[in-house]
Amino acid sequence: MSVLPEHPCNMKEFKLYVGLNPDHMIQVLHAGLRDDSISETFSIKNVNRDGVLFPTRFIKIIPLSAHGQSFHISIWHVSISGITEPSYVERIRVRYDEHRETVVLRQILKHLRERRLLTPYQSILSRTQIQFEHPIVTSLHASLVLQGNWSEAELLLTQASSSGLFQSYLQSCQPHAQWRRLHGVDADGDAPSKRGGHAMCIDPDNGHIYLFGGWDGYKSLDDFWMYDIRSERWHVISHSAALEKNGPIARSCHKMVFDTKSGSIYLLGRLGDGDVMPPRPEDEEALRRAGERVGSRTTYCSEFYRYHTRGLDAGKWDLLSFDTASSGGPPLIFDHQMVMDCDAQVVYVSGGRVVDGDWDSPKYSGLYSYNVRTSKWKLLQPVQSPSSPTSQPALLPRFGHSMVLDPHTHTLFIFAGQRDDRYLSDMHVYEIASNTVSELFSNFSASGGPDACFTQRAVVDPSLKEVYVFCGLTRAQQSSALTVLRSDAPNWVYQYSNPSQPGRWTQILAELVPETLCGSSGDHGHVHGGSKSGGLGPDEAGRSELSVPLPRYAHQVVYDERTKKVYMHGGNAGEGRGIADDQRANEAEKVEGGASTGMGGSIEGGEPEGGGGVDSSASASGTEGGASGEERPKSELRETRLDDFWVMDLVRAAPEEVIRQAKYLIRRQRFREMCEEQPAVKALRYLQTEVSEVVDHTNPEEASVFRALLAHLLSPSAIISPGDSTASAGGIAEREEPPKKRSRPNTPDEVWTNVIDGEDDDTQHASRTPTDSESITRSSTPAKRNRAVLQMNEDPEEMRVRGEGRKAVSAERFRQRTEMFESLLAFVGDDVKQPKGSLLDLVDAEDGL
Repeated sequence: MSVLPEHPCNMKEFKLYVGLNPDHMIQVLHAGLRDDSISETFSIKNVNRDGVLFPTRFIKIIPLSAHGQSFHISIWHVSISGITEPSYVERIRVRYDEHRETVVLRQILKHLRERRLLTPYQSILSRTQIQFEHPIVTSLHASLVLQGNWSEAELLLTQASSSGLFQSYLQSCQPHAQWRRLHGVDADGDAPSKRGGHAMCIDPDNGHIYLFGGWDGYKSLDDFWMYDIRSERWHVISHSAALEKNGPIARSCHKMVFDTKSGSIYLLGRLGDGDVMPPRPEDEEALRRAGERVGSRTTYCSEFYRYHTRGLDAGKWDLLSFDTASSGGPPLIFDHQMVMDCDAQVVYVSGGRVVDGDWDSPKYSGLYSYNVRTSKWKLLQPVQSPSSPTSQPALLPRFGHSMVLDPHTHTLFIFAGQRDDRYLSDMHVYEIASNTVSELFSNFSASGGPDACFTQRAVVDPSLKEVYVFCGLTRAQQSSALTVLRSDAPNWVYQYSNPSQPGRWTQILAELVPETLCGSSGDHGHVHGGSKSGGLGPDEAGRSELSVPLPRYAHQVVYDERTKKVYMHGGNAGEGRGIADDQRANEAEKVEGGASTGMGGSIEGGEPEGGGGVDSSASASGTEGGASGEERPKSELRETRLDDFWVMDLVRAAPEEVIRQAKYLIRRQRFREMCEEQPAVKALRYLQTEVSEVVDHTNPEEASVFRALLAHLLSPSAIISPGDSTASAGGIAEREEPPKKRSRPNTPDEVWTNVIDGEDDDTQHASRTPTDSESITRSSTPAKRNRAVLQMNEDPEEMRVRGEGRKAVSAERFRQRTEMFESLLAFVGDDVKQPKGSLLDLVDAEDGL
């Protein structure tokens, strides 16, 4: 698509619709054009929300604005590319039509069963190959709604749990973090020292975690460690990698990834002592080997390293490139993000702040890929100005952000971080195959997610489709200059079913509350942390050990997808956390513009990750690095580096808890029916024994509902005869009611009725607000009184399923049991139960029925 060069009539913003029918089209793009004659290419969405490909016959472009005000909008050239091979397009069309038929028929089946029309329901099922729901769910409906076989229904709950029908629900429950501190050391009793801004990666096959570098408050580090998960012991690989052949010099704010195919570690980026002050003598030789000039440091080269953990070259470093920028890769950067697709043998590098010696004018890097097989770099997404029109949602350049890879769907999630003095709370997804960026959230804080954050850490479990986010510096408002390390340190989980669609944010609770299922109480929606001290210095003697880690930033986390465990090490806990005064004096930190605090305090201005100093108010709050004598900040602040090592398990509700709550719903309904059909003494005994047995009496809400059940004994609902033809679909008989008299002070003889003067029966019926029980079968058109659209009488198919030994149920009873059954479906995954929504909603939808 292109327009004239720099003309006010050129189209700036537009929407694109596609479809098979010009009267029914869907929006697939909302974007903008630059004001120049350079052609721009847009990737068009070709799958629906269910992931099904759809074909396109018609295209509609709706211009929204021009580059000049009050000008007509011009488009000078549009070309379309795609697959046009007739046989392929026809296969896609047939498949898409079958998908639409399936969606519609499943909604119809749900509608028929809810309305007690079981004969047509069964007829449709027998004549189609539609999987409406899991067979256990179908049996549960028959036992509960049609037969009232309560014991059979409870047995089916156990079968449903064994078949995994509750698994997706359990996964969606708000998790609790279960932390355990690891105290492993090496053979000499040593472990990695206190630091922040270091790098870690994990070898999941062998259970090894690798740690390199960081900033300890005085200098950058170049020690290299390996932690054996099985033996829970550290092993030092090198006390100084800079002394190794081709080894990297001391650094912080770098990144490492592990290649499970070759057992190699890739390392890129740095903020080293020599980048902001003259290098140490021991680093000069390493810099020369890397091809950099030592002395004036007018050239900043980005070295790219590989370390071999196995094979003939095990224990050796390779210098893959002394300057990635010269071969089409990123410049020297820090606080970037790096992930690896091991199957495709491609490394992805996102963002980061450029190290060029000019700390007053921050520059950022784009999104790159490195192909291990070809040793080639490629720029995927260049750095874009926030104000320039783009052909797709702008992925603002940033640093101190998070990026994770879902290798199953070949997508990258990129979110949060900092740009200039602004903390970000947006989230984008990058589709590798199409090289397109989509915005999931412009502000995830407004969608129930964390505050705008920086130097948080994130890992992903692609099999569970969950992203775990840990701590970091936050700002309640993106534009605020007040940076906070919250004392409650909320950690989060982001759950998604389709990477291109916004998912759900859930806060991770810090302590497991026994016998609590997700959604049962909102009292535990906070994280318990930062209220105790310990494990930070010699003054920890006699102090109880922390059960959860302190809030922190500039830490590192890795995730073992096989064991579902998160490992976290070190970081910066802010100012003055549990350190003896003499130790805190030795921890004095050089920071420009203010202090960070870990006890719910604030950090004014900016600092590099972890507290190192770069003399610029626009530098990164929380970045680990050193400051030169010339760049030395005016103030020195005391901050706490950490050397603690933790492992975390996420604990969710057990299947037994789901079964308990489901039994509670079933027994409540059974008790309700017993109150109406059996002696009160028998119903009371059932309430005190069977119902009470499955109640969580420690849950105030659940206990309150249980006590309220006694009301059914005192005033049971009126029993409606199963053969009552006047019963509406909701079970409320539409009987003629006598007019109601009500005295009024000035008109004592006036008769007050529910009929407005001049209103006929049809109008009255249509204008009266239906009750909940009536609304299930109300037609959208008026009907005469005493003539319901649908008579909820027993269906012949229902008689067959019910059997001769059980009596028929009334319309009201059918409605009650249906509501209870659909309440149980909340525990069942969407892929094995009836669809959500209702056909009735189509009536009120835009362009609906």
